[in-house]
Amino acid sequence: MKYLLQIYLGDSMTRLAALPHDEQQPVYDEYCALAQAPGLIDARQLQSAETATTVRVIDGQTVTARGPFAEAEELLGGYYLIEAEHPAAAIELAARIPAARLGGAIEIRPVTDR
Repeated sequence: MKYLLQIYLGDSMTRLAALPHDEQQPVYDEYCALAQAPGLIDARQLQSAETATTVRVIDGQTVTARGPFAEAEELLGGYYLIEAEHPAAAIELAARIPAARLGGAIEIRPVTDR
C-alpha cells in the first residue's frame, strides 16, 4: 500500500528558526536522512504558501486566485510518498519527521491505486 505523509508546518518553522544555528543543521539532516528510508518513493518540500495559485470553477468559469486560499488551518509544507506493508510502518516514519515534534503535524493517507 502506498501512503502519503503530508507535513503540516504549524509553528515548527518558527521553533526551528529559534534554535541555535548549530542545532538547526541536524534537524535539516534528519529530513535528508529520511530520503534513504526503505519504501520511500518521493519526497518534496513545497515553496512558501504565498507562491500558491488556487483554482475553482464557478458557474463553468475557471477562477484563479493568488495565494493559499483553500480552507486550511495549517499550511502544507511538503510530503513523503512511501510504500509500506502496514499502516504502522507509515506511522513510524511519520514520527521521525522533525516537524512532528516541533509543533507541526503529519497526516497519513493511503493512496488509491487506479
